[in-house]
Amino acid sequence: MGKGHEVLDRRVYAAGEVIFKEGEIGRRCAYLVQSGKVEISKRAADGETFILGYINDGGIFGEMALVDNKPRMAMARAADTTTVIIVTEATFEDKLRKADPFIRGLLNMFVRNIRETTDKMINKA
Repeated sequence: MGKGHEVLDRRVYAAGEVIFKEGEIGRRCAYLVQSGKVEISKRAADGETFILGYINDGGIFGEMALVDNKPRMAMARAADTTTVIIVTEATFEDKLRKADPFIRGLLNMFVRNIRETTDKMINKA
């Protein structure tokens, strides 16, 4: 294959199937919802689970792990039968290398702020 032709990794999840768990350290990738719906939830310090939202067709989730390489801050679970396209670390790093250093810095700041705000909101700290 010539340059510019990327092989896209697709995966189908059944309704209720966990895509990744909160706190999981593993494959650095993000997910693009091709079809279906994904529930994003987070567990508070007291054990209660909060649904943060749903990702529908065309939405991206799991991208923060690509930016800061920290454990997953929430759980992602297929709410319906869902097909995702996996955006690999290599693809992301290639795009990021071409970005302005200022943009890379902003991305890191945004991700840090989202993690801190979500934690405060869930744990009412």
